[in-house]
Formats: sequence, structure tokens, C-alpha cells
Amino acid sequence: MTRTRILILTSLIFSWNVSAGDKRLEEVVVSASRSDQALGEIPASVGVIIEDTLTEIGHSHPNEALQRVAGVWISRGNGQESLTAIRSPVLTGAGACGAFLMSQNGIPLQAAGFCNVNELFGAHSEVASRVEVIRGPGTALHGSNAMHGLINVITPSVGQPVAQGQIEGGPHDYQRLKLQYGSPGWRLDFSGTHDAGFKQDSGFVQQKATFRTLHHFGDLSMTGMLSGTRLQQETAGFVVGDDAWRDASRQRENPNPEAYRNVRTVRGNLELAGTLANGMDMTITPYVRMIEMDFLQHFLPGQPVEENHHVSAGVQTSFESDQWIVGADAEWTNGELREFQQGPTAGSAFLTATIPQGLHYDYEVTAVTAATFVQYQYPLGTRSRIEAGGRLEALHYDYHNRMRPGRTRDDGTACGFGGCRFNRPADRSDRFVNFSPKLGLVHEAGPGRQLYVRLAQGFRAPQATELYRLQDSQNVTDIDAESLISIEAGLRGMTTHWSWDAALYRMNKTNVIFRDSNRMNVDNAETRHTGLEVSVSWSLSDALTANLFMTLANHEYANDPDRSSTAIRGNEIDTAPTTMGSANLRWQPTDRWQSELEWVHMGSYFTDPENTHSYPGHDLLNLRVRYRPSDSLTLFARIMNLADRKYADRADLGFGSERFFIGEPRSVYLGVLYSAQHL
Repeated sequence: MTRTRILILTSLIFSWNVSAGDKRLEEVVVSASRSDQALGEIPASVGVIIEDTLTEIGHSHPNEALQRVAGVWISRGNGQESLTAIRSPVLTGAGACGAFLMSQNGIPLQAAGFCNVNELFGAHSEVASRVEVIRGPGTALHGSNAMHGLINVITPSVGQPVAQGQIEGGPHDYQRLKLQYGSPGWRLDFSGTHDAGFKQDSGFVQQKATFRTLHHFGDLSMTGMLSGTRLQQETAGFVVGDDAWRDASRQRENPNPEAYRNVRTVRGNLELAGTLANGMDMTITPYVRMIEMDFLQHFLPGQPVEENHHVSAGVQTSFESDQWIVGADAEWTNGELREFQQGPTAGSAFLTATIPQGLHYDYEVTAVTAATFVQYQYPLGTRSRIEAGGRLEALHYDYHNRMRPGRTRDDGTACGFGGCRFNRPADRSDRFVNFSPKLGLVHEAGPGRQLYVRLAQGFRAPQATELYRLQDSQNVTDIDAESLISIEAGLRGMTTHWSWDAALYRMNKTNVIFRDSNRMNVDNAETRHTGLEVSVSWSLSDALTANLFMTLANHEYANDPDRSSTAIRGNEIDTAPTTMGSANLRWQPTDRWQSELEWVHMGSYFTDPENTHSYPGHDLLNLRVRYRPSDSLTLFARIMNLADRKYADRADLGFGSERFFIGEPRSVYLGVLYSAQHL
């Protein structure tokens, strides 16, 4: 039924013939090629959230902004935690974070092989000038992790002088301060947030700062950036129970008041750009990063504490002419992970025997990534362009185990029931080499209309935790790189009053790693993904604009993995809604007043691979209003969940029980923005 609906909608959209004016898609994006490129030149599905839209949204969590991109769902956890879906289900557990490439100003937020499912909280999206999303495999310039897609948060560039401050407040002692100051040579952006949390014994304090500087030396420009974040979070856990999200008395319930997460990050890079004697544009960007995190794994039996950190140094290079982009990337990383359980495990005899207190894992990994790429664009007549490229990437791990190898307790004694859950391999080295080709075509279908077709392969090298934090009888040699083959066709264009972008895709993925409803790691799975994404903007009048971002998709298991406890072939993948999206109606009667009514839709989805439990979905309304009484002062308000609907930000099934992150009730936020007019 889902495939039939996709085909019907596709035929309607791709046969749509609108009388267009002589306009082209000239919006500039940078994520596809690391340099300014018109959207109409890219044979791929790219979503862009511009600065004005980000300002109007005023998001307190990235999911509020990214629901403006079709095919994307950032599932909100507690506090600043999140899980991601881009042309995919919301991926959790092993194999989750490495399916998406998250970056800030083109530099990945985490090192290759050391991803984190919540890594978007390390991006300074609160002050971003734009957010770009590539749906489906990245271009030849993107390596491991850019498999289902990528998100690039772009912070404001150095330019015109700016001096502004913003304060806002909301429910449960929510307070946020944003300060932005810059001159023609440098800029500093700061945001600080305090939220006591609408659930009991929850909340977070977060600070982020980004400093950018720009210097010119003849034809050479040098842009430096230093960014740091700090998060201290008291994390609320899942509310457990059948349809618990429907019970108003449980909205503020927190079964895990002891849970916490602390994160510290520092990132820096220096971009050197200029033109060589042969006319090619050169960009060389060395960078460093440091990330530290410790958190209580309240969602696991025994609630162990994980401490992890890694430091990296790397460089990105590219050389671009009118038709060619070539380059090479390299990165070195040293990371450590330690997992310790303070007390004994409560529960069944099996859990007590197989999950002992004490040290579970303690290891160090050094990783080296090296890649080279080429991308070529060739005109086919006056109306078509073909783009071909490929990337060759190698990732080498050197792993050192600081404990006894095998499935024993930390003192070497044996666990019952055949051994402990935790399986520690002996010291070893592993190497993964992947090649990802890309082929695309852009055709000018008429004035203001473009058709694009793309065939691409994405890959994801195994992450360090998948290789060396094993469970039960898992073996490192069983784990290989995930591979995804994608084919898509799209139509985009614009007229005087309309703009649209529709894309139909099919993706097949192999060597998939996922976690079943008993939280056991399962590998060698195969999945299929088919979908239709539609984005439409309609200017009804000078004052009224309507926007729609919708997704119709089907994500299913294509085989029965060896380690899966039940047959799942043909089942829908859990946490993969068939429909999702948002729409908004924006009214701006004068330059001073602006308001927006937003509808957010989440369709039903299964919560387990066996398709025995489901969440019915929800629809929410949000209202935003801005008033500018003077050129320097702006007052704003937003009411989230205007109708006060009961819903779950995320539904899940774990150890046989339904679990929910219950969504917030109606919430009102008020704020003021002051901008200095003369510096």
C-alpha cells in the first residue's frame, strides 16, 4: 500500500507543469563542494534553512528547526539529547550514529570511528547563519558516515559590524542568553541556556561560544575558528508502561533521577583559501578537536558509568577548477573508553549473573584515516550537466585492551550462564578500505525547472565501540563496513509565487548493525528504503506565505540476520513512520509584525523489529509571533504545543516493556532582542 501511494504521488508531482518565469535556482550552498555553489548545479537533494528562518524559529532544540527539511526527523530525547533519521528510521544503539555525518562549518563534529548519537548538541546551531542538509549519500568530498545523509551547521561569517544581545525565558525556569559581537576582522557568538526541565529532577545548563577571525594576505585569505561547548545535564529516563504517554499524571515522571550526562568539547580550524597560478582555487583546512564525556547509562541493567574522550588532528584539502574538484583528507585520533558499574545488577538470575559490578571495558584506540577524492562536471549540450566522482578512504585502528580479554569479570572470575555479557577482544589492529562512486545528472527541464537523477554509494566503517565493546559471542571478524546504494530522481523549480522540490529515492543497505528489542547487537542485516519527499513554498500574497515539508516512506528489513531472535524479513523497521513532516502559514502584514502558525505531523510507527508494538503518531500546533517596535528592538513569543496535546517525542520497546520520552505540554516562551544600530 505504501509503495502504491508513493507511485501515485510521484506521478502527480513529476507531471506537474507550471508556467514559470525566467528564474533559476541560484541559492548558494557550500556543503556539497566546500565552496560556494548554486543549488541548481547539484544533482542531489539538498535542504537549506536560512538565517531568517532560524531566527524566526528560535529553536531550543535542533529538532524544532530540522523539521523544516523533508525526510529529516531529529527525535528529541531528554534535555539536549537526540537521535537522527535522514531517509531512514530513527537509528538507535550500535550502528546508529555512524550513519550520518554531522559537521560544523564543514568539519565533522566527531572523529571518524568515534561518533556519538547525540553529537548535534556539540554544534552551535543556536546562532547558526544557516543549516544545510544533504539527504542520501554525500558527495565525493564526504567520507565514512555520510551514508544516509549529512547535516552541516554554518556559523556566521566575519563581515559587517554587529552587536546584539537576546534574552528569553519560559516554563520550568528556562532562561537563555545570546550575545553576538563582531567587527570587519573578527566575530564572537555566545549562547548560554539554563533549563530546570519539565520532568522531575531533570534539566541542563549549557554554554557555547564560537570565535571567528578573517585576514587577507594578497590573494590568500585565512579564516580561523575556535569553538567550545559545555553541557551539564540531569537526564530523565524513559517512562515505562503501556501507553504511558496518554496519562497526564505521568508527564512529569522521571524514573531515573540519578541519571546525568556531562560533555565538554573544543574545536579549532584554520582555513587557507586562494587561487593557484594555474587558475585552480585552493582550500586547505587543518583542524583539531577534543571531546570529553561521562554519563550514567540509566537505560541499561546495572546502570554503568561510561567515560570516553578523544583528541584529533586532521586536514582537509581541495583544489577546484570550472569542472574538476580533487583533494585529499587525513585525520589522526586517539580515544579512550571506560565503563564501570558501581553496584550489583538487580533483576533476574540471568541478569545478575551475566552483568557483574566492577569494570566492564577499559581500552585505548588510535585511529588514522586517509582519503583521496575526485569530482568532475561535464556539460551535455546547453541544458544538461553530468557529474561523476569517487572517494577512496582507508581507516586503520590500533586497539589496546587494558583489561583481561574475554567474557570474565574484571578480576578474572567466570560469570554464570556461559559467561559475562561483556566481551573484550585482545590487542589487535584493524583496517577498512572503502571506495564510493557517485554519478549524477542535472537537466534544465524548462524556465525555472530542473530535473536531477543520481546514483551513489555510501559507506560507514565500523565504529570503535562496535569493534571493541563486544557482547556475548560476538567476534570482531564478523563486523564489516556498512554499504548503501542509492538511486534518486528529483524535480525542483520556482515561479513568481511558487517554489518546489520533490525527490523519489530507493536505497538498499547491507552489513547493517542494529539493536533488537532485547538490546542485543545484531549484525549482517539488510534493509530497503523507499520514499518520496516534497517541499513546497507558496506566496499567496505580499503578506502571506505557506510552506509544506512532507515525507512518505517505507523502511523494511530485507533478510533474517543470523543473530536475530525472530524472523523479521519484510517487517517495517522500528521507529520508521510512513508519513512525517510539517507545514506553516506565515503572515507579515507590516515590516514590524510577523506571525506564524506551524503544524507538525508524526505518523504511526512500530517500536520493535518484530512489529508487535506501535505508537499511533501525533499532530502538534506551534505559534510564533515577533514585533519590532523600533529598528533596534524586537519582542518575540512562541507557544509550543498550542493545543496542549499528549504525545511522545519518542516511543520505544526495551526488554519487553513499552517506554516513552513524553513530550512537553503547552509551553510559552517570551524574549527580547536588542541590536545596536551604530558601532
